[in-house]
Amino acid sequence: MTSLDQTRDLRHHAFVVEAGAQEGIAAAQAWIEQELGMSLQNNPDVIVLTYGLLSVADARRVADVASGAPFTGEYKAVIIAARRAYHEAQNALLKLFEEPPPNTFLFLILPSLGGLLPTLRSRIQVLNVEQKGMIYHTSAPAEAFIHSSKEKRSAIIKKLTSGRDEDERRENREAAIALLIGIERMAYVASREGQTFTKPVVALLSDIATLRTHLYDRSAPVKLILEHLSLVIPKEFK
Repeated sequence: MTSLDQTRDLRHHAFVVEAGAQEGIAAAQAWIEQELGMSLQNNPDVIVLTYGLLSVADARRVADVASGAPFTGEYKAVIIAARRAYHEAQNALLKLFEEPPPNTFLFLILPSLGGLLPTLRSRIQVLNVEQKGMIYHTSAPAEAFIHSSKEKRSAIIKKLTSGRDEDERRENREAAIALLIGIERMAYVASREGQTFTKPVVALLSDIATLRTHLYDRSAPVKLILEHLSLVIPKEFK
């Protein structure tokens, strides 16, 4: 996912890209170069903000950064990449994404749009990122999990569902979500490539869609979700 299929339309100032942080940022930057004619080299008007879990405080900082006028040119672009965004943080972004400052373009990068609030999504245009002969970068943790034995998967799950304090448990939870999304992306690519195990992989995608919905709930039983994920990965996927 590294090239954009998007017609030129500068009436839209707020976009969302469903991709990993690195891919999504590259895609947004490509659009900025192509559609706005902005240089990315040492340009203070192209701002990239990256977060693990986007909080309300982070959303307010995004709004502060976006509020200033462009420094050197006609346009300003703010790229916000996050692994996940609290619903409260998304609500804090509603007004900004509904009415961005003049000549300011906003790009929200998320690995999955499954957790995006309908109220926020209705204010954002989705940029479709397509594969066109480009190398697809898979998630190393997802690769490791898929190719691990049952015992090693159990060890990974145990690590991701433990923690000495609240911060470590939160980081582990984010890593668990990233793992699920990474496996989903790998399964999606496998099904698109027409491999011999397409049907089992499509079934896996269906399971993941359900698991992902539950995993975004803060009270979700992460250990049970990951254990179920381990069981439904088809042998052919290795």
